[in-house]
Amino acid sequence: MRPYVVINAAMSADGKISTRERRQVKISGTQDFTRVDRLKAGCDAVMVGIGTVLADDPSLTVKSEDCRRIRIDRGTDEHPIRVVVDSRARTPPTASVLHKGPGKRVIAVSKLADENRVTELRNHATVIVAGEEEVDLRMLLMNLAELGIQRLMVEGGGTLIAGLISAGLVDEIYTFIGNILIGGKDAPTLVDGPGWVNETDFCRLILIEAHRMDNGILLHWKAGLPE
Repeated sequence: MRPYVVINAAMSADGKISTRERRQVKISGTQDFTRVDRLKAGCDAVMVGIGTVLADDPSLTVKSEDCRRIRIDRGTDEHPIRVVVDSRARTPPTASVLHKGPGKRVIAVSKLADENRVTELRNHATVIVAGEEEVDLRMLLMNLAELGIQRLMVEGGGTLIAGLISAGLVDEIYTFIGNILIGGKDAPTLVDGPGWVNETDFCRLILIEAHRMDNGILLHWKAGLPE
């Protein structure tokens, strides 16, 4: 068993999620921020890759007081469990994800992670060792299910999302497409990594819903398996 996995991302009209320097850009607006906060509040955990932590230093907290109260009323922590996929244990001990807001944290590392860094991270989070050289995402998700995580939201980045899709571990995808062009062949996209050569390996999507929001459009997809 594994958690139900929902990916959420905002991208430019040319499919970029940040600049070539991996600098975060405001792509969506107030309506989408509210939607994302509610989506996050409805999940047991929210996960990002180490690249997102190093570039953006996110807290991954629920911002709305009403959403936090609803979580508390139903008997859960006010913030979802925060999960970082970090094969080499590079998460800074001062990272916001480890300190802002109460709640549980999980850092997933591989067996090649530096032992001293892992020991330091254990002061702030539960450390899960999954995989030899890189985090084995399937193994990690099985471990998260054992922690009681049934619904997992993934906020990036493109390398982590590519790994999850390649492993057939994604169920739904929300993509907000904003009214800007970022450009640059080296700017990260929703699905990075080496990509797929054969069409039979492509992940096929089923469109559930599309509607205008802020100055862009929100697309809600059901993820399928390669044909």
